[in-house]
Amino acid sequence: MTNFDLTRPEAADSVFVFDIGGTFIKYALMTREADILFKGEVPTPMTSQEEFIRTLYEAWAPCADQAEGIALSIPGNVNADTGDVITPGSLTYNRNTNVASLLREEIQRRTGRLVPVWLENDGKAAALAEIWKGNLRGCRDGAVIVLGTGIGGGIVVDGKVHKGKDFFAGELSFLMGNVEESEFDKAMGTNASTAALTGMVAAAAALDAEEVDGYKVMELREAGNEAAVACFDLVCRRLSGLVYNLICLMNPERVLIGGGISRQPLLIQTIRDMTEQRLEQIRQCGFDIPGTEIMNCAHHNDSNLIGALYNYLLHETQ
Repeated sequence: MTNFDLTRPEAADSVFVFDIGGTFIKYALMTREADILFKGEVPTPMTSQEEFIRTLYEAWAPCADQAEGIALSIPGNVNADTGDVITPGSLTYNRNTNVASLLREEIQRRTGRLVPVWLENDGKAAALAEIWKGNLRGCRDGAVIVLGTGIGGGIVVDGKVHKGKDFFAGELSFLMGNVEESEFDKAMGTNASTAALTGMVAAAAALDAEEVDGYKVMELREAGNEAAVACFDLVCRRLSGLVYNLICLMNPERVLIGGGISRQPLLIQTIRDMTEQRLEQIRQCGFDIPGTEIMNCAHHNDSNLIGALYNYLLHETQ
């Protein structure tokens, strides 16, 4: 946990922001311009929604006097205008519930205060961050691929995040790398995420899975560990296939890679190189298929926090 000076004048005009992942809940007290005043994380509760809401409340409570409202980035199909989580991603207890209302009610019950709460899907929050203050600023059409426990996604069309009729657009975890497969354990989220990569490396290198994270994978790869090299290249090849499909589907100006592992320049360059190889193979068959610019998210692991804040600010004016 990192502490910053909460006596700064901006702290009185700040928002408490959550980035809810399948493994950890990250949180931050942020100014309206996305400066982080305070930051921390706790494990994501997996047992019940009651424990989940209680965990959110207990993270927020020490900053209650500094935060004017609460913003959340959360897995699942989300109606950002109502606060409803329709399908919950890995947090199955949130299915078909209004998480924003539940948190508001918990705060009111405990403190008597009415606090505004707005939430958005995690992948769409990452896209909002990049539209607002990142590498999709000024882009008409683009996409964001967020690597973590699964694969979050955000599709940007005409400068706005595209959500679809059921708020499902951009759920890249569910894409099939091989359309002849139908089981979820063959989907992109379970085969090309950071969690998939670390799990593959741990198994192939006979290491304790709890000791292998993205940093460990890169350390092993740079040391020439054959298992790490092979697994890294396989996951990058799968991600290059995802980028290729996005090119064919939406002809984006730019595709961004996010998540903590996106800080690794080798990851971005490998995906670029493998995507170009795919495109060149098609071009050699006589088809003038266009490419796209592949970059990392400007805010890396903070994209979801910044996007959730931006979603809060957008709804505040409605």
